[in-house]
Amino acid sequence: METVALLLTATLFGGMVLYSFGFAPFLFRELSPAQAGPLIRAAFPHYYLFVIVGALVAGLVLMAIDSRAVALMGWVAALGVVSRQVLMPQINSARDAELAGETVARSRFAALHGLSVAINFVQLGLIGWVLARFL
Repeated sequence: METVALLLTATLFGGMVLYSFGFAPFLFRELSPAQAGPLIRAAFPHYYLFVIVGALVAGLVLMAIDSRAVALMGWVAALGVVSRQVLMPQINSARDAELAGETVARSRFAALHGLSVAINFVQLGLIGWVLARFL
């Protein structure tokens, strides 16, 4: 059971790192902003779903091993829900307003995007802590 928990947690961590530091920067480096923006917007709901489901499944397996790790994975999933259902629509709205020429929307987009990045780092930290408990 520990091996399954480790693999699930490591897959979640690796997937999040790959998306955050590989896929997203790659798109913005290789595509124009007009191409990359809509593609990233379409990918984010799937990314958050991966985080939510991955954290919940890993948390279920961890129930037999470590209750503290279960709680942390619960936080990862909850933050994923907030990011997907609350923050992401606000970010998209602010970005649309910015593209429509609303000057105040740029700072709103930057603040919301910064918050989403901070949440992502918190999630990675929580998952990293769970992984470190296996070492």
